[in-house]
Amino acid sequence: MKAATTPVQRPRDARLLVVDATGQLHHAPRRALPNFLCPGDLLVANDAATLPASLSGLHGPTGRRIEVRLAGRRSLAVDDVQEFTAIVFGEGDHRTRTEDRAPPPSLHRGDTLLLGPLRTRVVQTLGHPRLILLRFDGTPDAIWAGIARHGRPIQYAHVAEPLALWDVWTHVAALPVAFEPPSAGFVLNGQMLHALHERGVAFATLTHAAGISSTGDAALDARLPFDEPYHLPEATVRTIEQTRARGGRVVALGTTVTRALEHAASLGSLRSGMGVATQRIGAHTRLRVVDALISGTHEPGTSHHELLQAFASEALLQRVDQTLESNAYRTHEFGDSVLIERTVKAPAQPAQTQAIPHEA
Repeated sequence: MKAATTPVQRPRDARLLVVDATGQLHHAPRRALPNFLCPGDLLVANDAATLPASLSGLHGPTGRRIEVRLAGRRSLAVDDVQEFTAIVFGEGDHRTRTEDRAPPPSLHRGDTLLLGPLRTRVVQTLGHPRLILLRFDGTPDAIWAGIARHGRPIQYAHVAEPLALWDVWTHVAALPVAFEPPSAGFVLNGQMLHALHERGVAFATLTHAAGISSTGDAALDARLPFDEPYHLPEATVRTIEQTRARGGRVVALGTTVTRALEHAASLGSLRSGMGVATQRIGAHTRLRVVDALISGTHEPGTSHHELLQAFASEALLQRVDQTLESNAYRTHEFGDSVLIERTVKAPAQPAQTQAIPHEA
């Protein structure tokens, strides 16, 4: 795979690799996505808007420049914005690869961090020199205003051009709670939503505080994803129940949707309301809600790729990875997409990847 380097959410040449329930692989243009869903299916999207969660500033005790990337929060409550989990880097910016970023100054409990108009202090370090719990001074309104005025979207070296908020907000963005964009939702626009409706595919949303995708440190990356709060509306639960009753499938638009739905169902029946997704989804996870997943293309070894193992065998995912690589699919948030159905049986013989007819 190759990195998508241009911040365009819906490039005309975007592609879709479909992994069907028999293990067959199909190439298609991404605009043909509705043709691979069935009348009666339900597509669930994450409507979280993306925060400008990268805050540059100074480490108070040393005066050294730092970058703070907000990475976690206890809840989605609007007034609950004083404490965040955060990743801290030393001097530099996104143009340096994350894994090559300078470490921050030694961080200690009580250290002051001066982030533009915002003042914060280190509440505690969290088992890694870059990972802290911080607490902002001031009222919730002042904190929101400071983040909005001073923050920038978190970004990585594969996109050199500085990102604006409109680059990382999906078409259905609502409450600003995501730390990085729920980028599977970049496929949506008015035309796509209309095509889904015409196809007879229902649509619903939930809100999940999508976390960061990389910390630049292998040991810290192994702890991803961090705990992530979500809200599952009653209307969405009702629509899922109606979909099940008529024999339709629940299709998650993104790994964050999968994580929220499966966590909400993990203690029994699916319930609406607030929650915090704390689980990792992988090969040993029994999916209770989601039948298929639409996602970006993810590199092996990441937590996003690990989640795919709940849908397909390791052998099938190896074929998927090889196909994505050999056909130069684009990865990262502005890249191409994969639709993967829960595998019900393995093909008798290794199946050839094919393009199948689709509507324009």
